[in-house]
Amino acid sequence: MAKGFAAAGADLVIASRDLDSCRAAAAEIEKIGRRALPVACHVAHWGQCERLVDEAYAHFGRVDVLVNNAGMSPLAPSSAETSEALYDKVLGVNLKGPFRLMSLVGPRMVAGAGGSIVNISSTGSIRPTPNMAPYAAAKAGLNTLTVAFAHEYGPKVRVNCIMSGPFHTDVSKAWSRSEEFTRHARASFALGRAGEPDEIVGAAIYFASDASSFTTGAVLRVDGGLP
Repeated sequence: MAKGFAAAGADLVIASRDLDSCRAAAAEIEKIGRRALPVACHVAHWGQCERLVDEAYAHFGRVDVLVNNAGMSPLAPSSAETSEALYDKVLGVNLKGPFRLMSLVGPRMVAGAGGSIVNISSTGSIRPTPNMAPYAAAKAGLNTLTVAFAHEYGPKVRVNCIMSGPFHTDVSKAWSRSEEFTRHARASFALGRAGEPDEIVGAAIYFASDASSFTTGAVLRVDGGLP
């Protein structure tokens, strides 16, 4: 998505917990000819969210688009064996962080020229399984927050959500190309496979741009035809 936004003419703030990864991604963006600011941020910690937003505005002067893409979905053997620390960590990254970032950036967008917020949810929010219940609940909450913030910050700010299915990423490499998943995808998904990372870019740019000027509070499934 960062490369897609850069190719469309955007300068970017790239944030994650790993500053070295942010710097590497920023270097890729600069090769495209756009500016990129790398910032280390753990979104579950609100103080770090505040610092991220302050640095973004100090560096660029404004934020036109916020993409809430941080996520984690560790599996638990059972609900009874899910520790409080794991539960809090999953809810913190997937729900608490996006809530705080929207609450920080939204008012500044309203006070300025407006903007677009794009949340990244998961089809797990509507197809939960027992081993990922906290993650599914957090993403369902993010679907709900999308609608709430769309009403709070409209009409100057649009807030939408991409509900993504399985994609081939570094996080999913342990299972998304496994024989078991491949057989399941071929038998169950309309497209018969997981998505490639660049296949989510079009949806993200649609929500970020004026192409979606009459769309807010929407949750769009990009999942290869989940059954």
